Amino acid sequence: MKRLLLIPVCFVALLVPVAVLAGGGEGFDGVVRTIETRYHVHATRIPFLGLISFVSRRATNDGVSKIHVAEFEQFSGPFDGEEFNDLVQSKLGPRWERVIRETSKNGDSQTLIFMRPEGSRMGLFVLDADGQGLNVVQVSVDPDHLSESVDRYEHHHRDSVDHDTIDADGNLPD
Repeated sequence: MKRLLLIPVCFVALLVPVAVLAGGGEGFDGVVRTIETRYHVHATRIPFLGLISFVSRRATNDGVSKIHVAEFEQFSGPFDGEEFNDLVQSKLGPRWERVIRETSKNGDSQTLIFMRPEGSRMGLFVLDADGQGLNVVQVSVDPDHLSESVDRYEHHHRDSVDHDTIDADGNLPD
């Protein structure tokens, strides 16, 4: 009889850590759930995002991967930027470092960008509240691929400028 009692005890002992970890709420899903609860809004998730992430990883030669996107269309009303920032930082966890916080003068829009190292990659977490809606994006990028892409587009831009229109100071005309 004692052996039969051991089975449910072991089951519960194994189930508790899984439930605690799943409900911990850190990361993308934790931030989205907390925003839904705190601001009484519902996130729209992009269908087939796993497939899109896989295709983007292949298309960028492993430059971009692990894409997560949530959109809140009805994110308006009173908005405390400081509270929002603290809420996101607490849910992301200590490994994420905020690198940009831009808030409008009237405080109804805010952009937050967080970064964290992921081995040879860089994790980016971007939240953009514009007074009408809120977009939340998490992505993992390879900094070397990103640098190459920026250089390629910067080089392309320089090549497409008509150098005869640049003044003596190197400025384009208005």
